[in-house]
Amino acid sequence: MTISKSLRSGASTYADDARGITSQALESTREFANQAFETAGEKMRDLRYGVKDLANKGASSVGGYAQATTRYVADQPLKSALIAAAVGAAVAALVLAMRRNSSQQRYY
Repeated sequence: MTISKSLRSGASTYADDARGITSQALESTREFANQAFETAGEKMRDLRYGVKDLANKGASSVGGYAQATTRYVADQPLKSALIAAAVGAAVAALVLAMRRNSSQQRYY
């Protein structure tokens, strides 16, 4: 009987040790997960503010280009119309060439 009690006592001690180690591991994991979530949240906030700043800069650049274009058209109306017509003709020629090429490929 003493051997049986000794074995039960040893097993109980090992079980208690295992519970303690498991509790410590769980607590460490919780702390690590909390730190990881906090760090990820900070990175997302930083990223969001960076994107917002970039969008604001882009919008102001586009506004500047629009103003410059408006001034150019007002100062050079004939030249602007000729440039627009040339660009339109080039785009139309490109579209027609692509359609022609596409229709020729269908037959092969």
